[in-house]
Amino acid sequence: MIAQTITPTTHNLGQFQVRRALPTPGRTMVGPFIFVDQFGPAQLDIGTAMDVRPHPHINLATVTWLFEGAIDHRDSIGSFSTIRPGQVNLMTAGKGIVHSERSPQAERDAGPKLYGMQTWLALPDGCEEIDPAFEAVKDLPVVEDQCAQATVIMGELWGKRAATTTHADTLYAEINLAPTGSLPIDCDADERAVMLVGGEASIDGQSLELYALTVLEPGHTMMLSSDRGGRIMLLGGEAFATKRHVWWNFVSSSKDRIEQAKDDWNKGRFPTVPGDDKEYIPIPGQPLTRSD
Repeated sequence: MIAQTITPTTHNLGQFQVRRALPTPGRTMVGPFIFVDQFGPAQLDIGTAMDVRPHPHINLATVTWLFEGAIDHRDSIGSFSTIRPGQVNLMTAGKGIVHSERSPQAERDAGPKLYGMQTWLALPDGCEEIDPAFEAVKDLPVVEDQCAQATVIMGELWGKRAATTTHADTLYAEINLAPTGSLPIDCDADERAVMLVGGEASIDGQSLELYALTVLEPGHTMMLSSDRGGRIMLLGGEAFATKRHVWWNFVSSSKDRIEQAKDDWNKGRFPTVPGDDKEYIPIPGQPLTRSD
């Protein structure tokens, strides 16, 4: 059973589009996921690039997953990683971190490809102010048969657990169905949703809308299937008992903590990013990303 279908807000960034499904009026989270962006597929012109200047986060973890292309990640604890398909980058902001995301030089020279997911996880009670951390995990478990393949990005699914750190019960997977392929979506998680990001698919016989976030009713095992082939993201996990607030790049159970983060960024109290400290994104007057 489908509980809700969320049509994302599409932002046109010139040569590619970003589709934001969460947060949205009426729903802030699905499990620990509090921000869900899908971008591409896109082929940028030679010499152009994605350049997300240094910006801050608190009380959340960012999860970057690519289908095509590459992104250079740098952050204020000194991490550097080139994100590529098959590798999950998890950056835990905790009490505060700054990072940038830019197309590598080789991508700029060839014309960058951009196709993937950017999601945020709210950190659970007792973990919001942990120390910032970063990890890039490449050896992820795969479940497959002749017509279905699923990569477990975070959490435990279909009897296999990813090595990626989780602070709350989390499930996150990329599912690729060949024509006539199918895969059961178990009902263990408090909250679950699927997003069709390519091709076509249905859940219990109901067609999925491309790029929409389809929230599933809890407590029901459902069958994901495709007649012609499709790529689907599965996400969810434990429901949070304490409300989370979102304003720009800040997430917290405390509105006062978000106000403090705004002041800290405005007054230069966040650390800088080694190797990328000449630019930054100023706080907007009215951010596109916000909850209540």
